[in-house]
Amino acid sequence: HEALRTVFPEVDGQPYQEVLQVSRAWAGLPVVDIDKSALPGALRDAACHEFDLLDGPPLEVRLFSLSASDHVLLLLLHHIAADGWSMGQLTRDVMGAYTARREGRPPAWKPLPVQYADYTLWQQELLGDHNEPQSLAGGQMQYWRETLSDLPEEIQLPVDRQRPAVASYRGGQAQFELTADLHQSLLRLANREGATLFMVLQAGISTLLSKMGAGEDIALGAPIAGRTDAALDDLVGFFVNTLVLRTDTSGDPSFGDLLQRVRATVLDAYTHQDVPFEHLVDALAPARSLARQPLFQVMLSLQNAEKSGFELPGLSMDVEEVGVGIAKFDLLFAFSERPDEKGRPAGMVGTIEYAADLFDEATVEALAARLVGVLEQVVAAPEVRLGSLDVLLAGERAELVA
Repeated sequence: HEALRTVFPEVDGQPYQEVLQVSRAWAGLPVVDIDKSALPGALRDAACHEFDLLDGPPLEVRLFSLSASDHVLLLLLHHIAADGWSMGQLTRDVMGAYTARREGRPPAWKPLPVQYADYTLWQQELLGDHNEPQSLAGGQMQYWRETLSDLPEEIQLPVDRQRPAVASYRGGQAQFELTADLHQSLLRLANREGATLFMVLQAGISTLLSKMGAGEDIALGAPIAGRTDAALDDLVGFFVNTLVLRTDTSGDPSFGDLLQRVRATVLDAYTHQDVPFEHLVDALAPARSLARQPLFQVMLSLQNAEKSGFELPGLSMDVEEVGVGIAKFDLLFAFSERPDEKGRPAGMVGTIEYAADLFDEATVEALAARLVGVLEQVVAAPEVRLGSLDVLLAGERAELVA
């Protein structure tokens, strides 16, 4: 994967890509002897590693040794070289290499049909210049100009504190679960409406935020894989793009009607997914602020692809992500489907990553509970109008009755 050994030196102030030879890109695996009590802090510190992309590869690997039989392998990649999809392929490659070396033979990876540089050239050739109206990129840019015209600068959220002049990006996380019954009900609702689980979640979150005071024009950011050709599936690289999905909750529609609005919005966005988000921001030139992200401040992601297991022969393993306490957005709703041993839907894990500048953990935990409540109501009665949905928690409802 050339992306893992690509550096970005500058010539006359302009960066360009240079693919390093393997011998220069890989200096070996550092082994750090460490006590178990010191491991969490060491992992957090290592995860905050600052890459030198001018002449260093965008990959950092360290092995922390707790004892002769207990080790932790840290794989750290810069987003310039890899996205979430890439991690599945990378772990498969590591497993293949480890198995081969353990058996005394060199790894025999399947040759890749293309490299990331081939993709970038192909994309530029296909899309053309977004400043040219007749090009594919130009047509897509015009769609986004029209779709996002008059977009509110900032979403009004139920915050605990006023937004500071400069965001600190300190973050926290609140986790919650959706039961297997709710998971299956959401999928059935999506199927009946010709929609997807992602669309149902987008409609649910937009409904909740609207009822919590965010208004009737809800903009959510959403990542899209960007791998529009099968030749890219096994490639490590950064293909993901960010879409801005605008949900109109006006007119007190039924949830089913809102879901159809969301469906149309998402399908249109997918058709115009090739304009890089950075180009979109430059072209739309929204009011910029050091306090918040432009165009949207709430993001939604759904991990519905099967997670790649990380198994090495002769070893007992577990895979964990290292949290760094950073929040790029006011709120990030992240969902992951959890199948049972037969691949059937068995529940979902939800995480809300929140900006600590704005929210207390208890507020976000309550927001998660309210969302689950909204989803339970709409799967039971999709015809219910948004104005009739209840977002109160049990304790709040009891206080009103009293």
